[in-house]
Amino acid sequence: MQEFGGVLDDLDQALVHALQIAPRAGWARIGAAIGVDPVTVSRRWSRLTEAGAAWVGCHPAPALADSGQGCLAFVEVDCANGRLPEVAAALSAESHVIAVEHVSGGRDLLLTVLAPRLSALTRWVTHRLGSLTGIVATRTHLASTVYTEGSRWRLRALDSARIARLTESAPVRGQTPVFELTDLDSALLAELSVDGRATHRALAERCGTSPDTVRRRVNRLLASGMAQTRCEVARPLSEWPVSLILWGRAAPAELRTVAEQVTGAREVRLCAGVIGRHNLKVIAWVRSLDDAQRFEVRLAERLPALTVVDRAVALWPMKLNGHLLDERGYRTGAVPIDVRTVDGA
Repeated sequence: MQEFGGVLDDLDQALVHALQIAPRAGWARIGAAIGVDPVTVSRRWSRLTEAGAAWVGCHPAPALADSGQGCLAFVEVDCANGRLPEVAAALSAESHVIAVEHVSGGRDLLLTVLAPRLSALTRWVTHRLGSLTGIVATRTHLASTVYTEGSRWRLRALDSARIARLTESAPVRGQTPVFELTDLDSALLAELSVDGRATHRALAERCGTSPDTVRRRVNRLLASGMAQTRCEVARPLSEWPVSLILWGRAAPAELRTVAEQVTGAREVRLCAGVIGRHNLKVIAWVRSLDDAQRFEVRLAERLPALTVVDRAVALWPMKLNGHLLDERGYRTGAVPIDVRTVDGA
């Protein structure tokens, strides 16, 4: 991995923002939007990715769960003293555990897990997680509705005119109906989760099919909203280095309204309904620990119908949407996301 200076200059920020809007756009289109030639843009992106400072991945989107082809859960894990590193490493290696975070507060690890259905998730929690050496206890919380997720989060380095150039021909999520995933679709999702900018030709070679078939299938996955490409940046480079996790409670009749208002805050990366002792989970990126408390105060003032019942800070996000991170938050590798690997699926 190349050394990185630790600061995104104006061009880097514009490039990351452009790729957050159009993650698979060609360099000519990206360059035209940010006013730089394609060769320079490509060279800049290579520098960022080789340093682990930014990357593009892809993950199964909420529409997949809505179609009955996926189950999303947040799992709290308590580890035996001194066993956290080996437990985290074992869980990070699993293709359906898409996120692993070492967090503060009343749990050691917080996992985000995808399964094709509830029975597969139950079997995995019972047999795999329950038998893993070093785990003392687990608590599973099922997600109901995902109101927003990280692919909508923006660095905000571009003005409205440049944003418009990138969005004017972009496909609209959900413009194609959801459909039953084939083995090829799942294989493409796994490959794209590692490299969301992989070319159709490269994907065809890896999946044993033609570039034209790949183009049709990938376009359909993205247009249906069943897959979502996402450009990420190492948190220290975003000026929002602290990841705050809040669990809240709202009256069931007010939950959707509260959640939709929460998603309007710039800091919010995830807002999801949860079935458990609380019914809303929020992840926000904030500037500092002091800012974390200020964010919670602002949330309380804005949304008196929401009661925050627990909170934590991610001490080390070890895995984010399949991508492995070091202690600083820089990418070091990836594990393909593939829910078909869940025991009992």
